[in-house]
Amino acid sequence: MKLSYQFYQRDVLEVAPELLGKKIVILKNNQQFFYRITEVEAYRGEEDLACHASKGRTPRTEIMYHEGGYIYVYLIYGMYWMLNIVTGKTDEPQAVLIRGVEGTSGPGRLTKLLEIDTTFYGESLIKSNRIWLEDDNCTPEYYTTPRIGIEYAGRNWKEKPWRYILK
Repeated sequence: MKLSYQFYQRDVLEVAPELLGKKIVILKNNQQFFYRITEVEAYRGEEDLACHASKGRTPRTEIMYHEGGYIYVYLIYGMYWMLNIVTGKTDEPQAVLIRGVEGTSGPGRLTKLLEIDTTFYGESLIKSNRIWLEDDNCTPEYYTTPRIGIEYAGRNWKEKPWRYILK
């Protein structure tokens, strides 16, 4: 069953762990492929110095200011697309970085596998016919760790246990 808008329109710290075990469904070459989410990280608003919204509303972050249920994609190091799921209410910028799916770890490897690129920016996970998330009633166990690769955000934000990993 495709996840509803209501699922995404909650605080990122509620949505992020609940994404674990959900399936990304993507259409490639007229075939559906299913990938179970195994690792995510939460980024929570302008106050979170690790969140892109900490620099305010920009053309890059505009979609994060929309209601939850959209895709935020951006390029890092000029070569890796990062797949994020926007959560929360309008004008409360939050997103969940998808870091891994079964069989693939690392957000850059994941987007390569899923063939995610800039064309997915702003895509609705509710209305899209090429990508969406499904719930198959899996209620997995998980553990948390601090987020990684965000040394620039400072100790307080770096140590938040907002990385969720399927056991």
